[in-house]
Amino acid sequence: MTPESLVRAVEGFLAEARDAVVLEDGAVAFDLAQAKYSISGESNKCLLHLWSPERNVVRRVLEAEVRHEVLRLAVQRLGQSKPTKLEICRQRDRRTPTAKRAARLSYQALLRRALERRFPGFSVAQLTTSVDLERSFGPIYARGLLRHGQSAVAVLGVNAQETQASIDAALTFAILWLDACRQSQAGKIVVEGLKLFLPSRTSILSRERMAHLHGEAAKWALYEFEEREGALKEVDLSDRGNVRTRLVHWADNAAAQQRFADEIGHVRGLMGGAEVAVLSAGKIAFRCHGLEFAKARLTHDLGSFRSTPEIVFGVGAQEHVLGRTNAASFAQLVRSVGEVRHAEGPRDHPLWRLHPERWLESLVVKNVGFIDERLDPACLYSQVPAFSASDRARIDVLTVTREGRLAVVELKADEDIHLPLQGLDYWSRVGWHQERGEFQRFGYFPGRELSTGPPLLFLVSPALRVHPATDTLLRYISPEIEWVLVGIDERWRDGVRAVFRKRAQNAKLHGENTESHNTRSCA
Repeated sequence: MTPESLVRAVEGFLAEARDAVVLEDGAVAFDLAQAKYSISGESNKCLLHLWSPERNVVRRVLEAEVRHEVLRLAVQRLGQSKPTKLEICRQRDRRTPTAKRAARLSYQALLRRALERRFPGFSVAQLTTSVDLERSFGPIYARGLLRHGQSAVAVLGVNAQETQASIDAALTFAILWLDACRQSQAGKIVVEGLKLFLPSRTSILSRERMAHLHGEAAKWALYEFEEREGALKEVDLSDRGNVRTRLVHWADNAAAQQRFADEIGHVRGLMGGAEVAVLSAGKIAFRCHGLEFAKARLTHDLGSFRSTPEIVFGVGAQEHVLGRTNAASFAQLVRSVGEVRHAEGPRDHPLWRLHPERWLESLVVKNVGFIDERLDPACLYSQVPAFSASDRARIDVLTVTREGRLAVVELKADEDIHLPLQGLDYWSRVGWHQERGEFQRFGYFPGRELSTGPPLLFLVSPALRVHPATDTLLRYISPEIEWVLVGIDERWRDGVRAVFRKRAQNAKLHGENTESHNTRSCA
């Protein structure tokens, strides 16, 4: 392969592998969810540069091959002649199917024994990891029933070798399993509730979500399971004392844009409609329909206390510092993004397919009134950091109604079974900070009087891509949470139009009904 073809192969793979991990000598060297990379084909060499706060490496790429979602590279360390191997894996769980199955079957047996010891008056029935695609159940979770006479509780557990993402997703499938058990056992026994079993020290997110489930719809219980010792520890769902969620101060948009006026002028000279998003007092991002292709940031001059702005560019984790030698490459990237990233663009192009939710978000931000006419377009924040423990998630849109009531908008451009609980998670974090009066203290909604009422929750997705399980999951959310599910037209890239709404049954919003209707634009 030529250096040019190697560059294209690596760039093409990484463009759609934003959460990939890089392995060197069998160990994870970089996590591309946090790390950065650049690749160049200069001087007849393909050079891959990877860096993070912990490491910084440069490798010359000699060969590239894709197998089973893994990009295998033959690379050469600088100053050494013998090639080594570098692997870039799209999937974080690198175990073989055989190893996964063995771990899950072993966990199933461990969980059964732990249940029999902890609940001696109950019989363990139907404990399985079999696949049931019709009901969205895969092999990751062990699920069954604990039965005592004419009553029972649904059981679902996940082993410690699964990814944290799978562990955090367990509650979604546990609720669906509870509902499936109630349907299958109707008229036979009463399935009173759910017991969820997670590995030790992994339950923070699930505990926070379970605290906001419908207390009268089911009896909820959460346990941490230490597999090595076979010990079960119940988690107190009412104890929110260990919640560690924090806000980041919102930067002054006008001051930041003035600070980077020259850089904004340079980028908009290449793309007149480039979106400018203020990330912090010292960093802004340039986007096209939500796709970030460049940043401007302050960098310290060596040997002085001065800070000067610089532009870095690239899509995803790729990053190059703009200079004289790569100005043409930057201009070409901006042109390519602009030519592709529009409603009539080529749908098979990676730049068109990337980050559809950010695209949808960019349209909602421009006119949030399409989601609900009560929302105030003058008070709106996108990608609000909602950090909690090790989770560095961001709220898609945080806004208020015209009466000052906070509203959380969670967006999904594609079918996602986890939409209700992810929205519930962000709703909970917003409520946590609202109770402490932190939003205005951290620079949000300046000069605006906020209502003390709980936040509203809007769940937004294309109408035909709302997962079939969404209605079931929403039934188990606490009635204290006022949610609205908004289905939008599939052709949302041409303009966001609501085609139906479903509301929590307890919600009575200005006497409106729940039938499908379009919302009007807010001026």
